[in-house]
Amino acid sequence: MSTSKLYLNEVTPGETFSSPNITVSENDIIDFAHQFDPQEFHLDNKAAQNTFFGRLVASGWHTAALTMRLLVDSDFKPEGGIVGAGIEEFRWPQSVAPGDTLRLEIKVLETTPSRSAPTRGVIKLYIKTLNQKDEPVQVMIAKLIMRCNLSVDA
Repeated sequence: MSTSKLYLNEVTPGETFSSPNITVSENDIIDFAHQFDPQEFHLDNKAAQNTFFGRLVASGWHTAALTMRLLVDSDFKPEGGIVGAGIEEFRWPQSVAPGDTLRLEIKVLETTPSRSAPTRGVIKLYIKTLNQKDEPVQVMIAKLIMRCNLSVDA
């Protein structure tokens, strides 16, 4: 993975990035749920069997937090960090279960330099979180603020 920092005017639509993998344990799911989403299908394997999911699953917000971690660890490294400007689409097509291994596929959809601030602009990314079977567990279109490199003509 590249360690050089990216500027908006150095990234092109269609360009792709990837992340390392992360495996989610039962304890990870339960610990997150205790703190942020204490529902039975996130807290107790036996109780979860009688719910909509029929098994213990991660909170969607846990999946979102893991996606953020994977994004930070990915080879998409914007100069100045990952600064959110909004989300246009966000969905969980499938739940995450204990033992699932997640990774990201990131695709640049568009880049828009700012008209009022030449040192920055907005990048729109399609970010797909996949499990070990390459099934999407989270899909989002995110907008991020990125710095522009004024010393480079793009």
